[in-house]
Amino acid sequence: MGWLRGALAAVVSVWALSFAGTAAGAPGCPPTLADGFGPFGRGSPPVRASIGKGHVLTGVILSALNCKPIARARVELWQSNAKGRYVRATSATVLADRSGRFRFEGPYPPSYEGRPPHIHLRVVGPAHEILLFRYEPAPGARRGAVRLVLVPQAV
Repeated sequence: MGWLRGALAAVVSVWALSFAGTAAGAPGCPPTLADGFGPFGRGSPPVRASIGKGHVLTGVILSALNCKPIARARVELWQSNAKGRYVRATSATVLADRSGRFRFEGPYPPSYEGRPPHIHLRVVGPAHEILLFRYEPAPGARRGAVRLVLVPQAV
């Protein structure tokens, strides 16, 4: 049994080193940590850049492989309504441009049941793992920006 544990440790070490080598090729571009939850599974929100006025979220989608922009990445955004429900009217899908940039406008996200204001993002980039991320704007902020770095899919 000890040999199996040693072999498994060796495989994990080789995998970690191979990823570390990839990350080393892109200094300053560590992958964005996923928070792994959200109101997803309800289908894709409609393609639109605005669901209202009050807060503008801009961002850039990059690859951890080489820190280059991911063109055509799809960003699905969900925020709750004033009653804390996630509905189609408060969701949108935006597409990143050639430079990996996107823009979304909506009302400042509400706070409910003790949760801070937030917007859930599901980012899907070609040949990259899906990222689930939660953005929390600064209190009362009318603008916010995110830099999201995706992990390349294993081949």
